[in-house]
Amino acid sequence: MDLRKLKKLIDLVEQSGIAELEITEGEEKVRISRGAMMGSGASAASAHQAVAVVQPGPASAAPVAAAAEAEPVAEAPQGHIMKSPMVGTFYRASAPGAKAFVDVGQSVAAGEIICIIEAMKLLNEIEADQAGVIKAVLVENGQPVEYGQPLFVIG
Repeated sequence: MDLRKLKKLIDLVEQSGIAELEITEGEEKVRISRGAMMGSGASAASAHQAVAVVQPGPASAAPVAAAAEAEPVAEAPQGHIMKSPMVGTFYRASAPGAKAFVDVGQSVAAGEIICIIEAMKLLNEIEADQAGVIKAVLVENGQPVEYGQPLFVIG
């Protein structure tokens, strides 16, 4: 199970308000629980999700365990969620090495270009659907995105 699927599952648990979700795909098993992480000194405010991933076999367990450890660090800021209007590849800047269209903490106006999504060799400029401050960028540069996938949190 890849990191994008894990993020979607965590978002689902967070949005639905359920306490726990467990999914099995073949030999892969994922369990997501709401609440403070067990065995850490983190406060409940900074640890919203506890994720446990269990996979048989030593070869495949290491990469998934590393992804599960990294996931709880990402907190979900409150605000409007700007979603992808299409399937494609997400880019934060107009060219490799160029300055990003927007950064966390930057104010944006409705209609301002905030990223590019490449679809079928076409670069589509994506505009902010509302004015506010960029609170979070939810997708890594160069990563594939799906229709309706959260891209930014605008507050």
